[in-house]
Amino acid sequence: MLNHLKEGHPHMTTCRQVVARMMAPGKGILAADESISTMSKRLQQNGVDPTAENRRTYRELLATAPGLSDHVSGIIFCDETVRQSFSDGTPFPEAVAARGILVGIKVDMGTKLCPGLDGETITEGLDGLPVRLAEYAGLGAAFAKWRAVFTIGPDTPSRGAIRSNANALARYAAACQQAGIVPIVEPEVLMDGSHNRGVCREVTNEVHTAVRTELALLNVDLAGIILKPNMIIEGVDYRNRSTPEEVAELTVGMLRSWPGDLAGVAFLSGGQDPVRATDNLEAMQQHQTPWPLTFSFGRALVSPALSVWRGDPELVAAGQAALLSRVTANGAAAGLRGAVQPS
Repeated sequence: MLNHLKEGHPHMTTCRQVVARMMAPGKGILAADESISTMSKRLQQNGVDPTAENRRTYRELLATAPGLSDHVSGIIFCDETVRQSFSDGTPFPEAVAARGILVGIKVDMGTKLCPGLDGETITEGLDGLPVRLAEYAGLGAAFAKWRAVFTIGPDTPSRGAIRSNANALARYAAACQQAGIVPIVEPEVLMDGSHNRGVCREVTNEVHTAVRTELALLNVDLAGIILKPNMIIEGVDYRNRSTPEEVAELTVGMLRSWPGDLAGVAFLSGGQDPVRATDNLEAMQQHQTPWPLTFSFGRALVSPALSVWRGDPELVAAGQAALLSRVTANGAAAGLRGAVQPS
């Protein structure tokens, strides 16, 4: 198969080098890329006025946590943040890079109802993407993220929703690699619902099969992407909770369909309790895999910091301590890789 980026192409080389930094042992990716509306809602829920300045201040609190780079290789921002500056006037990308952390950018435009699919969504943002990627690269972004969302229901996700979103993920990934930016490919099967973990496994496997097919058709270099999947876990309304060992066994088993040249897997937390997400990540490390398994958590890392800080300048250090507590725990879990016996 011909690849649109030939072996040795500078952009392919760049993507593989960046991926190696992102997947460094004991490090993960911090997702601080909530949309303006989502971030504003979370600020309001914590008694903080949802202004652009407070969103900026909160993201600066996260990015300046002392020693963050010990366990975080990259931070994903939204468009608003990547154009903002620290309180000292240094642009976010420059200030974060100076701390030894790679800058990422969410490039999708969110989910919209998809015509022809009753109530199901498609992630938008492909229009003009190459131009935006070039701009983000100029601003200092080294990697990007695109999230597709799938809901388990009696008749969902449909084949149409799976195929449409998988194709969009592949088109995004191909555009990123042509721009010399590493794509994080995020197909998320939501925890919403009363399904058991077996159903989650079946649906997630179907989604991943479609994503692999579309990536191959568009000649995406798997050694230059990071997969950001959901863990195989029961729905939030299911009566029995899976153990970390059960989650790990099914998740890693499902992921074994991915080729060994995939650069790495960085799990999303998907709304899990922060401690549970870490426990599940730690259990994953008991399984030998050809690619590293780490974290790319959002809420499971940043929610504790926000609930402590609550907009109080006197509590910035306390908020950072709450963030670092979770980051350190997940870094330690991811760092167990290589220290365990093969499964």
